[in-house]
Amino acid sequence: MWIVNLALKRPYTFIVLAIFILIAGVLSIVSTPKDIFPSINIPVISVIFNFPGMAPRDLEQHLTTVYERVLTTTVDNIEHIESESLFGIAVVKIFLQPKASVPRGIAQVTSVSQAILRQLPIGTTPPLVLSYSATNVPVLRVGLGGLSEQQLNDLGLNFVRTQLITVPGVAIPYPYGGKQRYVEVDLNYKALQGYGLTPFDVVNTITAQNLILPSGTEKIGRFEYLVGLNSSPDSIEKLNAIPIKSLPNGTTVYIRDVANIVNGSIPQTNIVRFNGGRATMLDIQKAGSASTLDIVQGVKNKIPDLKQTLPPALVISMLSDQSIFVAGAIEGVVREAVIAGCLTAIMILLFLGDWKSTLIIAISIPLAILSSIAVLSALGETLNIMTLGGLALAVGILVDDATVTIENIDRLLAEGEPTLDAIRDGAAQIALPALVSTLCICIVFVPIFFLSGVAKYLFSPLA
Repeated sequence: MWIVNLALKRPYTFIVLAIFILIAGVLSIVSTPKDIFPSINIPVISVIFNFPGMAPRDLEQHLTTVYERVLTTTVDNIEHIESESLFGIAVVKIFLQPKASVPRGIAQVTSVSQAILRQLPIGTTPPLVLSYSATNVPVLRVGLGGLSEQQLNDLGLNFVRTQLITVPGVAIPYPYGGKQRYVEVDLNYKALQGYGLTPFDVVNTITAQNLILPSGTEKIGRFEYLVGLNSSPDSIEKLNAIPIKSLPNGTTVYIRDVANIVNGSIPQTNIVRFNGGRATMLDIQKAGSASTLDIVQGVKNKIPDLKQTLPPALVISMLSDQSIFVAGAIEGVVREAVIAGCLTAIMILLFLGDWKSTLIIAISIPLAILSSIAVLSALGETLNIMTLGGLALAVGILVDDATVTIENIDRLLAEGEPTLDAIRDGAAQIALPALVSTLCICIVFVPIFFLSGVAKYLFSPLA
């Protein structure tokens, strides 16, 4: 009961403390990241090998198995390894121990991936090493439409993606859908035979005359000039004008005589459709501890400025938005807290007829919630469905304790006890029962802290 006696002796101190809780709680709500789920910190490192044309069985026998074996001797804190060998692609996932250092693991995996290349099949390129988390899911999907598939993929990869990546906390992989732009050389075999040429002659000609070379400078008088070379054609017309061979009659054979160079694309491996047409999609992912609401709002704020630099016919649409669920969860908890506080205050006002008691209830419940949010923020938790669900459960306990305490104090006042004595005695009489009932409720959540894996990361914040 020392805190009750201290509050009665120093009321202004507790008024200032209540104001501090109000300010700290509001600042915590603003600064704490908001997300759909808590962070599931399962340390996983993904290694992706790309070997076009190789069969899954050959990849498994000559690449994946060899790589898995060397991982177990050079990477520490491995919990288990999973691998999948597909046509032309091998994916190896290294699951680390829960307390392992992910940066250390990435450094070790990257080092061994470079060293093992000599033991892998000839032509194997260095793999892509990624740090994977279960919470790395798209928080927003942006769709691009209104233009040709080649233009959509080009704009999405080289313009839209590079601009949206500047939003804090955003990670954007390569776009889905569309056609990847490639300059194609379509050979005319009859014309090649007529000029006595082979496809290798065309390949060698383009390789030899499409070069990027250092040109250097030339000093003339007091000035030094940059020398430019036209060794790399910058348009399809200039590529078509590359000479291949001079015939005995003095005629020169150009690329355009035996081939047709077009602005084409490689074969599509995925297709995106929305609104009945072909499109391109960008997945906006959350990186680190950034807030989902801040990321989505930052992307939406960036799009109007981005549209000014893009073709007017380009249509940018929001296909899915996780911030709707996050905002809905926050609004739900706030709504339930407000309803609980209002109903409790109305009940106190109707049955006790004391506006001071009503005011106390209306103030104490929000302050308790704000103090909890401040502590959650200090512990590094986020505002998500699980933490907000825990706060919603706590509102019921707050209502019970506040109602019982106020009613007991009012009963003692009605019996004629002085105000301060009624407060002390009323709080003392219900202190132990309220503590026991609250502990009985809280003890249900104690086993949650002994969980492991995904369940631990999901339900511990609720508890």
